[in-house]
Amino acid sequence: MRSGVSGTARTAGIVAAGGRSSRMGTSKAALDWFGTPLLARVAALVGRGVDGPVVVVRAPGQLLPPLPARVEVVDDPVEGRGPLQAVAIGLAAVADRADTAFVTATDLPLLHPAYVRRVLQLLDSADDEGRADVVVPQVHGHPQPLAAAYRTSLAPLVTRLVGGGVRRPPDLFAQVRVVRPDEATLLTGTLARVDPALDSLLNVNTPDELAAVLARPAPRITVAEGPPVHARTLGEATALLAARHGPAARVVLAGAVDVTDPTTPLVPGDVLAVRVTAGPAGVVAGHSASRRT
Repeated sequence: MRSGVSGTARTAGIVAAGGRSSRMGTSKAALDWFGTPLLARVAALVGRGVDGPVVVVRAPGQLLPPLPARVEVVDDPVEGRGPLQAVAIGLAAVADRADTAFVTATDLPLLHPAYVRRVLQLLDSADDEGRADVVVPQVHGHPQPLAAAYRTSLAPLVTRLVGGGVRRPPDLFAQVRVVRPDEATLLTGTLARVDPALDSLLNVNTPDELAAVLARPAPRITVAEGPPVHARTLGEATALLAARHGPAARVVLAGAVDVTDPTTPLVPGDVLAVRVTAGPAGVVAGHSASRRT
């Protein structure tokens, strides 16, 4: 991937938090996901898929739940301009730090970091051929403009369009170069293994849809030193493994660096390693296992 930022390839994440949630009946951002606000979960999942900043774009006056320390919050100064306004603000916020950005909404609780990386990879490869500004997956019969990758250099254009009254993503796409990968194109390599049904795109718009996703079992997480565990977060896995190995068990998430937050989401394909020391139990980062998803 090319980079105009200090010669280092970087990707960013943008989460639009300002939707009206009319069908849900309450703010999606604050919905509980097994002890974690939904917005915090989605922002953390995006963060696992990018190597640069993660920003949340909130509506004017919108109250947000606690978010991961890495996440930045930027304000949408004008209400009612639709998702393109959030895209414009988010792209402008990261344009000097990243070449490309993955943009999503708050309502994808099963978003997999491998999906984030795959969509950004498709934009990266298309950029090398000089033929894409946006990658908009065409999945489940619909375009996915809020689970897509955008070049951050589009920020001025999107801002200008929104200022001129454009509200719909298709109106932007009519003016830029768009790649529209289908399921078969997306499902290669790691993504095909960890999210073959593309549950990453399973959004929740109503209480019934949320209840159905909440009823799904926790993901099966591989443990290098023994049987797998079923856990949704690093803290939950640590508690299970401490019961198995004793209170001195320390849990390592493969491919992660300096991860100590017990709310860190776990996803299919993750690998944990257990270190038993004489010190107190805790969660630390490390590289005892080799697979990263």
